[in-house]
Amino acid sequence: MSEFIKNVDHAKVMELKNIVGYEKGKIASLTLASNDNVGITLFAFDEGEGVSTHAAPGDAMVVVLDGEAQITIDGNAVIAKEGETVVMPAHIPHAVKAVTPFKMMLTVVK
Repeated sequence: MSEFIKNVDHAKVMELKNIVGYEKGKIASLTLASNDNVGITLFAFDEGEGVSTHAAPGDAMVVVLDGEAQITIDGNAVIAKEGETVVMPAHIPHAVKAVTPFKMMLTVVK
């Protein structure tokens, strides 16, 4: 039987924010699922690190697991903190920058 969600234990309780660790001056990531319709990835951004403006082929939902980030969508910036969620619409330019060390789960649905 194949696993649809990979790189994490199945049938166990876990804290997503503890699965990927911070790396000084970098963005660390771990892919949990990837196919033609959906992608789920955990990210840990060191303070000041970010992803420059781009557009995705599907809606991209950020769930903030730790810290604080500035998320800019179509030129409008918002601050998202632990426990908050932001959806970046498909084909609309967006960027993410860590205000503090920041972890997120990104789900892209096409």
